[in-house]
Amino acid sequence: MADAVELYDQADKLKDEGQLEAAISKLKEALAVDPDFALAHSALAIVEQKLGRHEAAVEHAQKVCELAPDDPFSFTALSVILQRVYANTGDQQYIRLAEEAMERSRMLQMHH
Repeated sequence: MADAVELYDQADKLKDEGQLEAAISKLKEALAVDPDFALAHSALAIVEQKLGRHEAAVEHAQKVCELAPDDPFSFTALSVILQRVYANTGDQQYIRLAEEAMERSRMLQMHH
């Protein structure tokens, strides 16, 4: 059986080929092997957002922040996902959350 990193690499190749649904399947396989694999959650956030699955995208981006709460990039990436969701939905809650995530990223950068 493939390990989580191998499955992630396969998913990344599928994503690059434009096979987004297949990439999602591989990423979910990777998470079945290692539920705390932050890189797979991060990739899922991006692919789900590209497919317009906003709630799933946000959930995966938030999971990355839970798994790496001291990493400023995790919160920057969450902010970007939230901004894209806002751009696609116009829902004000997403822009507020994006601003909060970016502020958290700034605070973490100051403490590193």
